[in-house]
Amino acid sequence: MSEQFEKSWKTLNKDLDRISALEQAMAYTARPLVASGVALAFMAMTGIIAAALIGFDPLGLIVVAAAIIGAYMALNIGANDVANNMGPAVGARALTIGTALIIAAICETAGALIAGGDVVGTVSRGIIAPSAVAETQTFIWAMLAALLAGALWVNLATWIGAPVSTTHSIVGGVMGAGVAAAGFSAVNWATMGKIAASWVISPLLGGLFAAAFLAVIKSRIIYRPNMIEAARFWVPILIGIMAGCFTTYLALKGFSKIYKVGFDTALLAGLVIGVVMTVLMRPVIRRQSEGMENRKKSLKILFNIPLIFSAALLSFAHGANDVANAIGPVAAIVHAVQIGGSSDSVGIPFWVMLIGAVGLSMGLLLFGPKLINIVGSEITRLNAMRAYCVSLAAAITVIFASWLGLPVSSTHIAIGAIFGVGFFREWYHERILKKNRLDTTSPPELRTRKKVVRRGHFTTILAAWVVTVPSAAILSAFLFQAMRLITL
Repeated sequence: MSEQFEKSWKTLNKDLDRISALEQAMAYTARPLVASGVALAFMAMTGIIAAALIGFDPLGLIVVAAAIIGAYMALNIGANDVANNMGPAVGARALTIGTALIIAAICETAGALIAGGDVVGTVSRGIIAPSAVAETQTFIWAMLAALLAGALWVNLATWIGAPVSTTHSIVGGVMGAGVAAAGFSAVNWATMGKIAASWVISPLLGGLFAAAFLAVIKSRIIYRPNMIEAARFWVPILIGIMAGCFTTYLALKGFSKIYKVGFDTALLAGLVIGVVMTVLMRPVIRRQSEGMENRKKSLKILFNIPLIFSAALLSFAHGANDVANAIGPVAAIVHAVQIGGSSDSVGIPFWVMLIGAVGLSMGLLLFGPKLINIVGSEITRLNAMRAYCVSLAAAITVIFASWLGLPVSSTHIAIGAIFGVGFFREWYHERILKKNRLDTTSPPELRTRKKVVRRGHFTTILAAWVVTVPSAAILSAFLFQAMRLITL
């Protein structure tokens, strides 16, 4: 009797284990469906709000369609672009993925609503001459096609795990629609040339600045006999540099709606804040470092707080600037429907800005973890010091590019900085520390895995960058022609 009972009990346990495994598998499978369902609900709600505000006449339905596509674009920007700000902090374990999502969502929304630009160029920063799409219907279809093409491309890039520039996606979409509407002569090729140059300039500058700061940290702190004593001198200076750079960065890129600041004024404000923060942080770092062991692991603690603040500030500035990629074309369409025709610049209604702000945060919360993990840990290993170099390089590169008048991509800068840190570590280990990482005896696959930077991600991301503008342009041209044929 007892044997039979034991057998029955074992059978029941096995059945329960199978049911539990099946439930876990169903939950894992359903998770993406839940996120997609919430995203679709948000887009539907956006359409309902737009219809209530604008109306259900034919022109009103165009605005509804634009609002839904704008919401779709905002979701994709949140899923793809925000990873560049939070990825390094998560990869360095200064923040958990959950905390990073919450901080980024708050800062992105605040940046979009508080400091988001209230005026947006309707023909995307001079890519297409307004006269080329002067006719109202042509302009509306061009903006719709550009917005949808950009959103589809960013969605595809997120799916394959490639962080791409949402700005370049929109630029490519506008260019493609403009060519389809008025031919190649409508495109401002000088501006497109600057954008193409930024594909090279942005990541190179980011990588060089990040590598330079990592070189300073290694030579002045890490490889010193007394690392803690060296850190007490240098860490306050590095935090002061970061505070000054972010003050200048936010003055130039984050608060243009509230108050227009000149480059010299922003630089002076950054210098003052940098000096003040250096002085204030000296006793703080000395107190924080008391009792620490003289090893590299101890140093990481000193960089955690500035790294968290830098991630939050980058998210705020991103929300202030890149929300226009989602709702700029929507605002232009609303203006065209209400007033008629294109214009050099238009105001953004608050409800349109709200769509962009909420969409950014929802896209991040629903779909952001994938790209955050790739940026933070799968390209190269990051600790707090390396992630600090990435964040600081991102701010300095934007300031430097603004001074030179170069159009740069925050995505390209941040990813370039991460690659710069990784490749510098490879070089430093092999040339300075004389550690042999070449390993000519192992198979090629194993030698590749031993590299500090994962070559597979490097080639995937580089390829995605190169094809972003042409792919978005081709898709936009196709969508524009399809829309025009449908409405004939």
